[in-house]
Amino acid sequence: MTGTLLNAAAIVVGGVTGALLGDRLPLRVRSGVTDVLAVFVIVLGIADGLTAFGPQLQVVAGRAGVLVVLGSLIIGGVIGELVDLERGLTVVGERLRDLVMRGGDEPFEPEPSGPDRDVLDDPHPPHDPRRRFVEGFVVASLVVCVGPLAILGALQDGLTGDYQLLAVKALLDGVIVLAFSSALGIGPAFSALPLLLLQGGITLAASRVAPVLTEPMLDALTATGGILVIGIGLRLLEVRPIRVANLLPALVLAPLTIAWWPS
Repeated sequence: MTGTLLNAAAIVVGGVTGALLGDRLPLRVRSGVTDVLAVFVIVLGIADGLTAFGPQLQVVAGRAGVLVVLGSLIIGGVIGELVDLERGLTVVGERLRDLVMRGGDEPFEPEPSGPDRDVLDDPHPPHDPRRRFVEGFVVASLVVCVGPLAILGALQDGLTGDYQLLAVKALLDGVIVLAFSSALGIGPAFSALPLLLLQGGITLAASRVAPVLTEPMLDALTATGGILVIGIGLRLLEVRPIRVANLLPALVLAPLTIAWWPS
């Protein structure tokens, strides 16, 4: 668990530092930082997403490897929308926000849920600090938890005690969360909580997970995660409010499909 604890600490430090710095920056500067981060996140997502065309998946599934990733995203998205994982993550952010910002104005009503949520007007301005808290928590949680380093690093830490990969990830996450917090407030710092649950759980279960996780399965996971990261970038640019959390089941479906693929 050493690597995960180090990773979480880096996120908290980066988040607090960014929030303190952000209050001293003009709104246009914070908006510019968000745009730069969004573009950078999209580039990272494209780099990982192209793994769907890599040799490992080609060996197992041939040209159908791309369809495995696409199918996992579609089916995973349907499952996620039915369960509404995004809503659950948002509710967690709202509860944390209420604990941290008790001295704020009137209660912040959550976004509408259900089939009509996209056609209702949003009464909360985009720069409302209470809304930015929730958005920062949700987006930062997805960024720090979705990616191959979170899986590989946690497995390595659990199996061998070597947390070198997670130390590298801690540095990257700390810088990313610092930038997020400078634009969105203190919310991103609390992404350390879901990270502790995810990476800590993988580390504790490493002895059972590692033997069944093959290179093609990891490539499928990486490609699917990369596409989710692109969605996060588009969301940050306000191109479309993609509910990335509702696509998270695809991260399980893609490697499982490769594992069961007939050889």
